[in-house]
Amino acid sequence: MQTETLSRREREKVRQRQEMLEAALDLFSLKGFHSVSMQEIAERSEFAIGTLYKFFQNKEDLYKALVLERCERFEEAMTQAIEEPDDEVEKLRNYIRAKGERFRGNLTFIRLFLAERRGASFNIKAGLDEELRKRYYTFLQGLASVFESGIKSKKFKRIADPFSLAVALDSAIDGFLLLWLDTPEQHPYPEDPDAILDVFLKGLLEP
Repeated sequence: MQTETLSRREREKVRQRQEMLEAALDLFSLKGFHSVSMQEIAERSEFAIGTLYKFFQNKEDLYKALVLERCERFEEAMTQAIEEPDDEVEKLRNYIRAKGERFRGNLTFIRLFLAERRGASFNIKAGLDEELRKRYYTFLQGLASVFESGIKSKKFKRIADPFSLAVALDSAIDGFLLLWLDTPEQHPYPEDPDAILDVFLKGLLEP
């Protein structure tokens, strides 16, 4: 949402909503989703409980809003990375850098999301998983278009269809990030994107 196009009253509502979500994220991260009440979120964000319910129907609704908003920011950054006016290789480098930076810069949310996803109730997962899956597939199509463009321009060999290449690269990045999250000293995330990208660009077999 572009807040500069909103009225002063609308901007105030956006600010209040954001403060509520930030308070919820802090509490969920400290205590876990199931151990936090709406009353605690209201107190942490310094709003009356009635005001909180004007923005969110219940705690599940608030959690969904938190996840979707954070994922939307993440998606926007990733999309921007692959839409920069660079060649296909540089677009992929941009993507690897951007995903690493966003992941490492949002650890509070990442840890919460990973911890709560398996134990989420049906009410939370209903609709949320579908929406996230839809957004993810839309982004993968965009990433696949980078590979498709590189294949058409003869920069890349067609070793697989572009969508499969997009899934493979994204999965490889996730693997590096999860290793870093688990044991950062033993498995630091590569600062040079070519450390990951070269697996695709150079291949494994000797010529």
